[in-house]
Amino acid sequence: MEGMVTDLTLAKDNQSSFEEYLSSNPHTSAGLDLTVTVLTTGFWPTYKSSDLRLPEEMVTCVEVFRDYYQTKTKHRKLTWIYSLGMCNVNGKFDAKTVEVIVTTYQAAVLLLFNSSDRWSYADIVQHSNLSDEDIVRILHSLSCAKYKILNKEPATKTISPTDVFEFNHKFTDKMRRIKIPLPPLDEKKKVIEDVDKYRRYAIDASIVRIMKSRKVLNHQQLISECVEQLSRNFKPDFKVIKKRIEDLITRDYLQRDKENPNVFKYLA
Repeated sequence: MEGMVTDLTLAKDNQSSFEEYLSSNPHTSAGLDLTVTVLTTGFWPTYKSSDLRLPEEMVTCVEVFRDYYQTKTKHRKLTWIYSLGMCNVNGKFDAKTVEVIVTTYQAAVLLLFNSSDRWSYADIVQHSNLSDEDIVRILHSLSCAKYKILNKEPATKTISPTDVFEFNHKFTDKMRRIKIPLPPLDEKKKVIEDVDKYRRYAIDASIVRIMKSRKVLNHQQLISECVEQLSRNFKPDFKVIKKRIEDLITRDYLQRDKENPNVFKYLA
């Protein structure tokens, strides 16, 4: 737990340091707005790293952060866990530009359509280097679900290796920002469970960090500060935060004030 707290404490400072590095090296440009959370192996759940072949736009920012990180330490190796990443992509459609919030996997597929409007299933697999299971989920979310960013031939509700996909220039939506979730297919339940587990750990670490610093805090302030700390990486659910507080109480990290049950105390 202490290791998680330290990681989250350093994450904000590390991001600020990275931004200062970019400002002081004008010849160095990430090309994209990039936020990286560096976690220490052993403190967090183990995640399988993928062989995702990043689009050129993403390669540049990853290389820039790697160069920056090498100026901070020579003894640590970065392993990128793309399955936990999120991206905000501006989709330029005929009607208007829409900001699309997707996973790194989805973004990698979408960015292929910058170079060509049409891609076959086989070519997408080849250029992304992702598994068929991942590609099916990604293409289903982009062409068969609520937001049809891609048109599919044939226009069926399932994904086939013989399908062809084309960028949907006619796509529009009343919102200027949309989020496209991946479908929770049965074979990918473990991925969803892993992400949930990571978020529980992150919430626990955030709560402990806040309470270690503040010592005494009321319920609403604790939840508010926890949401503020974690919002850079994901939007935590209030109900989950409450459950994590109760769990930390049972594990003797926190205790309720005897006179006011809405006030928590940190147990050193």
